[in-house]
Amino acid sequence: MKVYQFIVFFGIVLIIYGLVNYYIFSRFIQAIPADSSVRIWAIIAFWVLAFSFVVARIRERAYPCDFTEVMTWIGSFWLGAMVYFLMIVLLIDVARVIHHFLPFFPQIFYADYQKTKLITLLISMGLITMIVGAGFINARNTKIKVIDLQIEKKIKGEKTLKIAMASDIHLGTLVGRRGASRLVRMINDLHPDIILFAGDIVDEDLKPVIRRNLGEMLKTLHAPLGVWAVTGNHEYIGGAKEAVAYLKAHNICFLSDTAVLIDDRFYLAGREDRDRSRFMGKQRKPLEEILKDVDRSYPIILMDHQPFQLSVPEKLGVDLQLSGHTHHGQIWPFNYITNAMYELSWGYLKKGNTQFYVSSGFGTWGPPVRLGNRPEIVSITLHLQ
Repeated sequence: MKVYQFIVFFGIVLIIYGLVNYYIFSRFIQAIPADSSVRIWAIIAFWVLAFSFVVARIRERAYPCDFTEVMTWIGSFWLGAMVYFLMIVLLIDVARVIHHFLPFFPQIFYADYQKTKLITLLISMGLITMIVGAGFINARNTKIKVIDLQIEKKIKGEKTLKIAMASDIHLGTLVGRRGASRLVRMINDLHPDIILFAGDIVDEDLKPVIRRNLGEMLKTLHAPLGVWAVTGNHEYIGGAKEAVAYLKAHNICFLSDTAVLIDDRFYLAGREDRDRSRFMGKQRKPLEEILKDVDRSYPIILMDHQPFQLSVPEKLGVDLQLSGHTHHGQIWPFNYITNAMYELSWGYLKKGNTQFYVSSGFGTWGPPVRLGNRPEIVSITLHLQ
């Protein structure tokens, strides 16, 4: 992505973010009496919360430190809370408009209107704290998704292949040593034949990963057929060249628009993320070119981070595609958006002879919160002929 394009994009995002926060703030401050001694502290606290994530992520690239990490955590929780504050404020404002034309609020609401607004604020804050807290606990309780699949192709040797697959790990400040340790332990406990990472292993900036030495933890992953990965959009956001080099140095093999024959039993193909063109100005190879020398009598497993255009691998005879990226919206109600954007936002789908699985992901981006879905590691047992 060119510098001016990044500045324009970042500027638009920042303006929208600022407007959303100002809208919430305008309703928030109305609930606190003008003569209250806490009013000035409430104003300061609100804007510290609102801009801590932005400041921390900018600072993290230049000078990561403990203070930056604390600010990142604070700002990340605010992102989750902001979504639900926005929903509540919008709901109240819509109700007020309806009440203006069709009065339905009880008169008691207006007996002490300032008190009513303050009580509404306190109830909203308590409710959102519980929602975000529950989402944080859910995001730290990774499940193992177990799937048995059949591929009707004859192979030599062992007829069963056990795959451990994870996507959207987002190693960094929020998914640090505890998260990496949980990932490694859960995958190793599955005793897989092969481990596949379908993109977004790191969360944009590589510095927190290096600072915590998370690569050394990844080196303890065990699988006879190796650990394989493809890039996701977040590798490109933070610098794919550096991220891939770091992960390769820690025993992860990357497939860059290539296909390899593994154990003389199956082909494993991997695509560069589709955002490669946006960040590097270079198009990834068409899938037809990647598979041009592949013997189609062998099972073909494909990793492609973003699950767009599922008809293409179906047409080209791919047996199984593994993807991630969507997080299935991560927090409700964004799952409705990902359901509208993708043919498959989460789970299993079969189109013709091609089977697809899109993972909800292991980690989180932005808020360290999941609502409406669970983080997962996928254990796939392939039964071959």
